[in-house]
Amino acid sequence: MVNLITVVGAGNVGATTAQRVAEKELARRVVMVDVVEGVPQGKGLDQWQSAPIEGFDSRIIGANGYDETAGSDIVIITAGIARKPGMSRDDLLNTNAGIVKQVSEQIARTSPNAIIIVVSNPLDVMCYVAKKVTGFPRERVIGMAGVLDTARYRAFLAEALDVSVRDIQAMVLGGHGDTMVPLISYTTVSGIPVTQLLDRKTLDEIVDRTRNGGAEIVKYLKTGSAYYAPSSGAVQMAEAIVFDQKRVLPCAAWLQGEYGMSDIFLGVPVKLGRGGVEKVLEVELTPKERVDLGKSAEAVREPISKLTI
Repeated sequence: MVNLITVVGAGNVGATTAQRVAEKELARRVVMVDVVEGVPQGKGLDQWQSAPIEGFDSRIIGANGYDETAGSDIVIITAGIARKPGMSRDDLLNTNAGIVKQVSEQIARTSPNAIIIVVSNPLDVMCYVAKKVTGFPRERVIGMAGVLDTARYRAFLAEALDVSVRDIQAMVLGGHGDTMVPLISYTTVSGIPVTQLLDRKTLDEIVDRTRNGGAEIVKYLKTGSAYYAPSSGAVQMAEAIVFDQKRVLPCAAWLQGEYGMSDIFLGVPVKLGRGGVEKVLEVELTPKERVDLGKSAEAVREPISKLTI
């Protein structure tokens, strides 16, 4: 347990994240920040009142400013507008970049030693904004992308195979968008290569569904986007950091030569511990996977050139 975790944004993703952080007792205090007066305070009070039933002692409070967040150990950024039907993650670019810029300035001022987990979309670009504005080292700015994408991939595989999700081992690398790269070569079911259990056509369909997993949910919801699985992904990362678990998880990390790429946030396997990203793990990719990862990196770089912050 750490002393303080801040969640920026009290919308569906932020509020669900704060609740999960508290229920897992990752911090003594959880502060939920939002610009809308009364919303974080009301949701925080409601969440705190669930504590006697759920059995947690983490104290949740809501705030409209950052003074209450001073000295945060971890800050999870979920602030920004949500996707709507027909809207790509890149459509959110400059609106959310402006929001993340303001948030990052406040984090650097009040919690200069914090580890930042970015959830806001477009994810990889928002990580770039947070790192650029705060000046934090790469170990302390991480994006929640691959964890969520991998969870979707594993869920779809478990459904197709009619097996437990616990027995699916997999990784999804690359940018958090349509060019993400599920690694079929590393996908196993209790150690059995998935290619022995599913034909290539089915696997390709699952890969395609994974890439469009967020858009599929947006299409159903019409006025919002996913939040249960994204919040779970962010909290899994926070838990690995708080308890120094040394978890190997696919996260958006700032590359400095790994996979032949530099000065870009991209989803890759990393070891997460108390210091944040303790190591970027380079795994051997098939020629196609390497090409696809390069295309994904290009898709991440392109919107960065459009930033107006």
